[in-house]
Amino acid sequence: MTWLVTGGAGYIGSHVVRKLLAGSIDVVVLDDFSTGVRSFVPDNVPVVEGTLLNSDLVEKALDLHSIEGVIHIAGFKFAGVSVEEPIHTYEQNVTAMMTLLRAMVATGVEKIVFSSSSSVYGNAASGLVEEGYPFNPTSPYGESKVIGEWLLRNQGVAQGLKHTSLRYFNVVGSDVADLPDVSPHNLLSMVFAGIERGENPTIFGSDYDTPDGTCVRDYIHVGDLADAHVAAARALSEGRHIEPAYNLGSGVGTSVAEMIATISRVTGQALTPIQGPRRAGDPDRVVASGELAAQDLGWAMNHSLEEMIQSAWKSRASLAAL
Repeated sequence: MTWLVTGGAGYIGSHVVRKLLAGSIDVVVLDDFSTGVRSFVPDNVPVVEGTLLNSDLVEKALDLHSIEGVIHIAGFKFAGVSVEEPIHTYEQNVTAMMTLLRAMVATGVEKIVFSSSSSVYGNAASGLVEEGYPFNPTSPYGESKVIGEWLLRNQGVAQGLKHTSLRYFNVVGSDVADLPDVSPHNLLSMVFAGIERGENPTIFGSDYDTPDGTCVRDYIHVGDLADAHVAAARALSEGRHIEPAYNLGSGVGTSVAEMIATISRVTGQALTPIQGPRRAGDPDRVVASGELAAQDLGWAMNHSLEEMIQSAWKSRASLAAL
């Protein structure tokens, strides 16, 4: 079987590609390289360069490579920036999804694993978020992911589309030393960049409704996340039961202040955080139950927070070669 990975040259997508190959699943990557890195794609993997907004390109890619299913990871993922650029966010995350789904209908591709997000939930001040928790996004990015899931649901009814959405929580770490997180907006990337410049990290907001006033997040390792994609693709290929959505979270919340303290301990760098203003679109607390994914997909957290940070710090060195 051959699966198309959109955004397969990105940080998360490239990890998914490696896991698919390790599982003897053939892969084709579609990426416009706006944020993806060509060297992240193994030499033996076919690459279709272009945007999902190009319907002819997408349809030809699905047809030419006899694609069985799609793992759709490509998109604009920066919640804070999406508040300032809502039209761009909707174009990249909603219009592109519609183009992809049309191409799938045209070529008879009936299986898709969608890269959704914890941002569909917005604020979840207490307890563990389960899949039935109501949608309450706080940014255009989160709203675009909700719409993406609605599109899949409706295509399932209208066209028999077989689908599942994996709602990521905060993804960190590296499973392969030469696949670092290249985003400038993620917490670890910002803190590491500051360390390299000899600067202390900034905490964006210290007055949230959390124990220490800083945002609480649920951190998961990118390798564990990638394993879930392979399991979901196999379940769809084999016609096994699969739910429309799964949370991929640890069930443990870590505040930004706690995270920075752990980064300092793991890297051996003395860090004194600077207090900054809130970022638009940031919810107070989002922590998930991953029980359903554990039951159906074998989802497991195989890395401690310290191991996640250590792997990210180690992979940071490979950025200079990109």
